[in-house]
Amino acid sequence: MAQLLIRNVDDNVRDSLRRRAARHGLSMEEELRDILRTAAAAEDATPPAGLGTRISAMFAEFGLQEGELEELPDAPVRLVTFEP
Repeated sequence: MAQLLIRNVDDNVRDSLRRRAARHGLSMEEELRDILRTAAAAEDATPPAGLGTRISAMFAEFGLQEGELEELPDAPVRLVTFEP
């Protein structure tokens, strides 16, 4: 197993980690190993979805399915103005 040494950790961060470890009934060292394991596993998980996929997921509950919008390939492009 590898060993890591982390220097210059703020006192308030150290104290917070110590309290967190105590709440979980772990040593501070084991708590830090758990935090690192969780962070590494999250990095290895599926990559975050792209913007289009996230937007689609937000509106999925409204029932719009792919292909339900009519395409208008010959429609003229109009500039949008925001002045009254």
